[in-house]
This record gives sequence, structure tokens and C-alpha cells, in this order.
Amino acid sequence: MDRPLDRLLARIAQPAFVLRIAALAICLLELGSAIWGLMGNQTEPYDGVLASLYRRTGGTTHDAPFVLTCLGLVMVFAWHFWRLARQQHLDLPPRNALSRVVLLNLLALLVTPGLPFLVTVLAALLLNVRRAFNFALAQVVINVALYWLLPSEAQRLEQLQPDMPWWLNSVGLSMSMVALHGMAFGLGRLAAAEGERRRWFQAMLAEKQSGERLQIEQLRYAERLHMARELHDVMGHHLTALNLHLQLSEALLKRHDEPGAAQAVEKAKMGAAGLLAEVRAAVSRERESQRINLEAALRTLADGIASTQIELALDPVAQDLTPRCAHALLRCVQEAVTNAVRHAGATHVRVTLEAVEAVEATGSQVRVRVDDNGRGTRKLREGNGLKGMQERMAELGGTMQVLRHHPGFLIELNCPRRA
Repeated sequence: MDRPLDRLLARIAQPAFVLRIAALAICLLELGSAIWGLMGNQTEPYDGVLASLYRRTGGTTHDAPFVLTCLGLVMVFAWHFWRLARQQHLDLPPRNALSRVVLLNLLALLVTPGLPFLVTVLAALLLNVRRAFNFALAQVVINVALYWLLPSEAQRLEQLQPDMPWWLNSVGLSMSMVALHGMAFGLGRLAAAEGERRRWFQAMLAEKQSGERLQIEQLRYAERLHMARELHDVMGHHLTALNLHLQLSEALLKRHDEPGAAQAVEKAKMGAAGLLAEVRAAVSRERESQRINLEAALRTLADGIASTQIELALDPVAQDLTPRCAHALLRCVQEAVTNAVRHAGATHVRVTLEAVEAVEATGSQVRVRVDDNGRGTRKLREGNGLKGMQERMAELGGTMQVLRHHPGFLIELNCPRRA
């Protein structure tokens, strides 16, 4: 009973769900208020910028055309807000996030002063911290300016019968706006930081699990190699000694001229020699088959990251790599994928691994490409991650190249298959 309830509550607590429900609730309230007013009943008028401008033309906020116009703007606001508050946008904000947020805020200010609060929360989720802070600060300035330039009906009555000086009204309003939009900014950044930590932990856990999977493969490889050595050193030694003893027995038997015994000893000698050859052949085959399966580790990495779709396109060569090659490639792929998830905000990463027949001097190669749809960077600066990948590939005689860094990253790794 508790686990399904916990999962339901965790889903309800997602910022995208909360914001959408809030927008839907406001839309339904405005729809009900508009219908009630159009039926001839008194309702709370819209108190946005549009209402102030409409009153200056001689109209009243209870006029049907005005109410329908405001209701239409609310519906347009709710539709755009619903689309922009999707979870994939919160994980990877669209490139035009700032312009779309400004458009939403313009619609909110036109209709009612209550909607900009939601826009400030959404801006704190979609924009970086500096832009989000500037947006919240601008909200405070805009609301104070509108209070004096285009006051609502209630504000106009307050200004006609002031109970306190105008500057004290301004200070009080400013403090109220700072508290309101400051709280909206804080809530949005708190949710954004929580989402970032969640993606970071998922990426780190997936990296750890894939590394453990490769370590299991390496331990299995070391165990098989140890068994092969033991088989050769112990059984091979004993079978060689048996062959020598049989040769000696054959010589002795020949001195006593016992043809039957000599024939039996000859067969034993041949059998022992054949067994020795078979053991050596088995050891050789075992040594040649000691390869690491990188596919299992890569799939563990992909399955461990829920916030980003990791697509794998792996050639069968991924199941037949040397330990050094597999280890270096996995570490490089881990670095590229986790950077795309944690820093670039990618929602889709494609990892391809294929065999490439190179020139005869270098032998067959393995090519790995990691392609993401993250933010990327217009000016590439090689940090520790890129330098580490270059060093890993260089140690094995391979290469690492950044084929694209905006939009998104495309990294190519080339490594000798038998390195």
C-alpha cells in the first residue's frame, strides 16, 4: 500500500505536474467567473493592464466583449504555459526559452496581476540562475511601475483616498513584490537544483554499475587465464613425465625381448603424447578466447540513466575486446555520457560501436561515437574530461576527436582492437 502511494506522491510533487495543475486551476476559475458574469451576475473584474487601458476608453470591465477577450487571453496563456512546463523542457530548456517566458509574462500582465507569479517560477526552472534572478527583479520593477502608471480599479480608489504618503505606498508595494517574486524565484531554483542533483546521481550510479560490470568481466578473464596456466603447468608437466617414463619402460622391455609388452607400452606412449598435444591445444584455444564483453557494461550504463534516453548501436565486436581496450573505451564513454546528462542537459544520447578495418600496419580498429543533443558550446575548451579521453586513447595508440560541439557534442574514439 505504501509503495504505490509513495510513487504517486512523488509524481504529483514533480515541478511540471504542479505548475500545470496550477495553470489549469486558474484557467477553470477564470472560465467559471466569465460564464457567471456573462449571465448578468457581478463578478470580480479582470485587473490587468488591459482592464486599465479599456477603462480609459470609457468602457467597463463587466462588458461582454472585454470579458470574452480577457478569457481568450487566459486560454492562450494556459495553452502556452502547459506546453512550456513539460518535463522534457524542464530537463532540457528550449533554445528560445527566454523569449517564450517573456511572451507568457506579457499575456499574464495584460489579464491579471496574479499570473506573473507562476511565470517567475517557470522562469527560475527554465533559465540559468543569472537570467532567472534578473527576470524576478524585472517583475518587481514592472509591477511597481504599473501600480502608478496604470493602476487597477482598487488601486485607483486607494490613490484617490490615500491613508499614507505615496512613497510609503511604493515602499510597501515594493516589499510585497520582492517577497512574492523572491519566493517564486526561490521555489523555482530549488526545484531546478533538485532535478539537477537527481540527474547527477543517476549518471554517477549508472557509471558505477557499468564499471562494476566491466570489473566482473576482467575478474572472469583473470580467472580463466589463471586456470589455463595451471592446466599447462601442472597437467602438462605430469603428462610429459609420464611420457618419459613410458619411453624408459619401452627400452627395458625391449632388452627382455617381450614383444607384447613393448607393443602395449608403445600404445601408452602414443596416447600420452596425444593427450599432451590435446591439452596444449586446449590451452592455446583458451588463451585466444580470453576477450572482454563490453556490451553488457554499456547496457548497464544506459539502463541506469532514466532522465535521458541512451540509444546503443553496438557491433558484435563489442563482445570480443582485449581488457585494456574495453576498459579505456568504457571510461571514455562514461565520461562523455555523464557530461552530456549532468552538464549539457541532453535528453538523447546515441552511442555507436563498430569495427573498422584499418591499414595492415595498425590492424583492425574499434570506432566509438557518442552523439548527444545537449546545449554544447560555441567555443570549445578542453577540460579534464576531454584531456583524459585523449590520454586514454593515446596510451593504446588510438585517437579521440570532437567532431561537433554545437549544437550538442559528437565525440569519436578510435582504438586498436587488440591493444
